[in-house]
Amino acid sequence: MSSEDQEAQEDELLALASIFHKDEFRRAETSNGGEIQVCVELPSNFEISIKSNAAENIFIEHLKYTLSYLPPIVLKFNFPSDYPSTSPPNFTLRCKWLIPKQLVRLCQHLDELWKENAGCVVLFAWTQFLKEETLEYLSIQSPYEIEVCPNVSQNGVHPPGEADLCSNAESQEDGVYDKRNIQDVKSVSALMKYILEFNESQQKKCFDSKLYMCNICFSEKLGSECTNFKLCNHVYCNICLKDYFEIQIKDGQIHSLNCPEPECSSTATPAQVKELVEEELFSRYDRLLLQSSLDLMPDVVYCPRPSCRAPVMQEPESTMGICPCCYYAFCTLCKMTYHGISPCKVTAKGLMTNQSSEEKLLEEADNDTKEFLELQYDKKVLQDALDELESENWLEKNSKTFCNATQMVIKVGGCNKMTCTRCGRYFCWLCMSILPWENAYVHFSDPASGCYNRVSEDEENREGAN
Repeated sequence: MSSEDQEAQEDELLALASIFHKDEFRRAETSNGGEIQVCVELPSNFEISIKSNAAENIFIEHLKYTLSYLPPIVLKFNFPSDYPSTSPPNFTLRCKWLIPKQLVRLCQHLDELWKENAGCVVLFAWTQFLKEETLEYLSIQSPYEIEVCPNVSQNGVHPPGEADLCSNAESQEDGVYDKRNIQDVKSVSALMKYILEFNESQQKKCFDSKLYMCNICFSEKLGSECTNFKLCNHVYCNICLKDYFEIQIKDGQIHSLNCPEPECSSTATPAQVKELVEEELFSRYDRLLLQSSLDLMPDVVYCPRPSCRAPVMQEPESTMGICPCCYYAFCTLCKMTYHGISPCKVTAKGLMTNQSSEEKLLEEADNDTKEFLELQYDKKVLQDALDELESENWLEKNSKTFCNATQMVIKVGGCNKMTCTRCGRYFCWLCMSILPWENAYVHFSDPASGCYNRVSEDEENREGAN
């Protein structure tokens, strides 16, 4: 190796190390070579989909994604002793989303660039071409259908040696063989996962490096110190959101961890909440979120033991529940120890006469009947059931049900647009219909609605008018 070639190689490697980030360029430890990861510049709203001949990939083929970044084209190289004076660098191109035929064309163009710049260092020119001109050179436009070797299945992996055959199979069919190209794909599902994860990580890296204005504290901060709400793209600093989320979680308002922007319905993801609040508060949030979801499931009951309260799946057409934690067997109707085919103990409904739902058996019964009932059920049990019945009657007159009839709602004032404290949805107090997130009041301004112009109307006034 001449001293001029050796000096040129060393200077080029030092230049590449200064130009590219350490994640993009890695110098080989044992030879004069290295690896450059080149991210192709994409136009905005670039769409991709997967094309594969494997039958099990039918579902994935119908999915389309909009991306800002695609995984890099990996240029691996090493310098021969007479580079750059005589010979070009030895190299391979590895890519997950280009087929072998396309990689062969890129390899050939890199060879042409070397011929145009023979005797000069060429790696930077190669990387600029791959970064800025790959899509145009290969006539790739959005929506782009990524093709995968037919031997790759949704979850399958190439047998040993088959990957290289796959990489060059298509180029051989076209009469061109170039072992320098590799379509690095193990499976279609793994490819799709890798592409989406890479796009998300690059977007996060770009977000972290920019400055954003927080509309709560009106301070300008780096994206790494902020949180971006996915649906609306509003950005607030982590310090302000942390205080806001902690207050809501302590109050049990887990469905109110929404974007602070006025009239914005976007909510924080559990992962974002976990990054912002302390571990103890997140555990409370996670527990309440799970409980809220279980409360909406009609086939889930809770273990009646105060020390347990674990969720229990109820079998269809059965009144027996068995707690998976403490193994307590109980009746899902009365929440007492399971009593088989025997009727449940007295309840509030059992104290009502068949003639009128307003008359209580205990109040209307004669002395002999009262003594019999007290002997059978115990006086305290009867009094508790009577108190329960009085509470149910009050709730029936003054409240309504929401959230699949699991949430009792009482209106104490204000307009007829209500908010459920359990699920956060808006609903109409008059007709109990769910209102849209974007504009809940359109329900009261629509002439076709039965609640037209009744946003502030009181039900008592309405009944009095009738």
